Amino acid sequence: MAYYSMKGVLICIDFGKAICKHRKIILLISFILIVLSFIGMNLTRVNYDILVYLPEDVETIKGEKILSEDFNMGAFSVVILENMESKDIIKLEEKIKEIDNVEMTVSIADVIGTRVPIEMLPSDLTDKFYKENETVMLVTFKDQISSDSTLKAVETLREVTDEHCKISGMTATVLDTRDLSNSEILIYIVIAVALCLIVLEIALDSYIAPLLLLMNIGIAILYNMGTNIFLGEISYITKAISAVLQLGVTMDFAIFLYHSYMQEKEHISDINEAMANAISKTLLSVVGSSLTTIAGFLALCSMNLTLGKDIGLVMAKGVMFGVISVVTILPAMILQFNSIIEKTKHKEIFPKFTRVKGIVIKRYKIIILIFIIVLPIAFYGYTNTEVYYNLDKSLPEDLASVTANNDLKETFNMVSMELLLVDKNIPDNKVNAMLDEIEALDRY
Repeated sequence: MAYYSMKGVLICIDFGKAICKHRKIILLISFILIVLSFIGMNLTRVNYDILVYLPEDVETIKGEKILSEDFNMGAFSVVILENMESKDIIKLEEKIKEIDNVEMTVSIADVIGTRVPIEMLPSDLTDKFYKENETVMLVTFKDQISSDSTLKAVETLREVTDEHCKISGMTATVLDTRDLSNSEILIYIVIAVALCLIVLEIALDSYIAPLLLLMNIGIAILYNMGTNIFLGEISYITKAISAVLQLGVTMDFAIFLYHSYMQEKEHISDINEAMANAISKTLLSVVGSSLTTIAGFLALCSMNLTLGKDIGLVMAKGVMFGVISVVTILPAMILQFNSIIEKTKHKEIFPKFTRVKGIVIKRYKIIILIFIIVLPIAFYGYTNTEVYYNLDKSLPEDLASVTANNDLKETFNMVSMELLLVDKNIPDNKVNAMLDEIEALDRY
């Protein structure tokens, strides 16, 4: 057993020596791969509809397929029209019908025409379709809710309509989610990098070393995002969290390598030999912990909601790239800028926490008792935390789609629209009985 352990150490040292010897080639290859990663990122489609990750056997997905394939109706939006006469509504419908991917439009103007004044309509009809000078129009699309063609159609629909029209529906929400997510990702990545840089400047003994560590993790993140092209597409949730999550999960590996290198330099004058030993120690220590992290992310792939598979594969891949970059690219960067690192050294500001170690060892019984006391409180909080499934709830109130959905709810008491597919062979009396039961529902 000791023989195999020693053999593994020697293999790691030889690997470290090879990295140190060919560091310039490694840096050149890494920068070439960065260019390819940017290309892969731009070619990777991002999906903004979480509903597509539902299993194929779910009733909702089955219904959507039937609507799309048999009725040529993949999605729909409800357009709220303000202060528009019937003749103007009909003109607007004609413009909307010219938009690619629009299947049909339906409004009250299609029923009453342009000659019948609204005031002459029955009150039960006007109460449902005309409220506070507003009426609604249904617009259906041929393709699915989150398809590129449907998103483009809703964008065009917003251009065709004016400020007096509000467009609600799932596709409008997906469109606003896409724009909001894309506009904010860079902001919180910059915030995460800035906070990490502050911590590293305090924790490490060089002003330049933190920049190299962050640059190394940034390269690993680019590799991970670029190789997502092989997955076909990723969720916008995965895109939003993967970079920051990968930064947090893999930064420890880089810090471990840097500290190992500095410790080796204390008794080894040759920086290449010191780095080879540091790489060996990092490999032996990090591989085990990284494999458990990768296994944890891959466990998400077992979820029936395939969003878990999407996140799991991307994050497992990200940890793998993090480990590889830490034992290849980072050593090459540190050796290449070793003289600058030495010139920018400073006294470590971060405390050593030696007293904390002593307290934990001496007072372990009290710590266990505190843990036992806190555990049921934490369990109570976990089991009583409310979970919401409304996708709109996490979006800002001033988004166009959220404003439209709220207006639809407040003015027309219409929170959501559901289409019920009924077998044509079911007798009319059963259909009518079913409709009576639906109307009797509390939230109908």
